Amino acid sequence: MHLFYTPETLQLAIPAGDCQVAYLLNEEESKHCIRVLRLSIGATILLIDGNGGWYESIIIEDNPRRCKVKITHAKQGFGKRNFNLHIAIAPTKNMDRLEWFIEKATEIGIHEVSIINCNNSERTVVKNDRLQKVAIAAIKQSLKAFLPKINELTDFKKFIAENENFAGQKFIAHCHASISGIKELSETKHLKNLYKQGANVLLLIGPEGDFSVDEVKIAIKSGYEEVKLGTSRLRTETAALYACTSINIINE
Repeated sequence: MHLFYTPETLQLAIPAGDCQVAYLLNEEESKHCIRVLRLSIGATILLIDGNGGWYESIIIEDNPRRCKVKITHAKQGFGKRNFNLHIAIAPTKNMDRLEWFIEKATEIGIHEVSIINCNNSERTVVKNDRLQKVAIAAIKQSLKAFLPKINELTDFKKFIAENENFAGQKFIAHCHASISGIKELSETKHLKNLYKQGANVLLLIGPEGDFSVDEVKIAIKSGYEEVKLGTSRLRTETAALYACTSINIINE
């Protein structure tokens, strides 16, 4: 069944259950629905609002600029999880790699992504609107009703300060020898051994050149635990996706 992203349906405050609510698709989605997909009156489609709303609908006017549908059944909180996953990632030098992470993490399941500017970052400009489009396409692909929040690029220290009181577990993954204690990196605990099922989690992933020692110290002082993500040296986007997948698997 074809799925359309319609954040405006949030304003209708449609309760869960059977209903008879008329709704107009915007011009872009109308064109895609009628001209591209060649759907017509009587066709059944799905609408999502990005905030858990899932609406089964029938086309009642197949105008390619103002396609009108009738919402016949609504579900609220569709696919909602009992934990919150927030990954803060340094921008990759090649934007395609960051977009790839956003796409795959959205398909797997993530609630929030922050882009952080670190000492060793090789990129200081990120087009957030492009990342939003990638995420929207990914929720359509994976049939999800929640659109992850993607925050604008922010300085590492500012991000740490703004999330000082995060309600959950906080981790930082890096490749240095352990900084919080006198032990080798090999003795640092794996994420899977520290994360507690069902807990909200905020995880920091550094740039290609890793976090600086000072950044790791700042994070530790702010309550972040050092973790490792296996024994391989991973690219930034691979490490972030590995962590995203691990948290989701633990919570299955």
